[in-house]
Amino acid sequence: MTANPSLKNLIKILIGAAWIDGKIQPEEREYLHRIAKEKGVDEDPEIQPLLYEFRAVKPEECYGWVQEYLGDRPSSEACQQLIEAISGLVYSDGSIATEEATLLNKLQLLDPINETSETGPGAILQSVRKLYQHWVSTLNNS
Repeated sequence: MTANPSLKNLIKILIGAAWIDGKIQPEEREYLHRIAKEKGVDEDPEIQPLLYEFRAVKPEECYGWVQEYLGDRPSSEACQQLIEAISGLVYSDGSIATEEATLLNKLQLLDPINETSETGPGAILQSVRKLYQHWVSTLNNS
């Protein structure tokens, strides 16, 4: 059985996001294995070497997968879904690395809704704050 290419790409992005700070945290590893199993891609020959950390994923590779996943003119819905998926991963270890925050901020800037929003360090902090608040409220409601 072959997995949906979009789903496989999403899992690859999540794995890349886990590597973006140079190492996968134990909580991120557990999260990735759980999601891959839930989505039925844990046995996929393209996903396995990444999932089982047989090779590291470079940030450029992760950003390439994001570009491939979203295309040239991403919808706001696609951007938000990707931000939520990555947020679940990066917050699984209870902290967010600068590289992870940068990735999330770049995704927010790709969202057509944010075309007129500010950029720079203030925007990154605001984005991280909003994502963190969303994550905390999600935990409190579960």
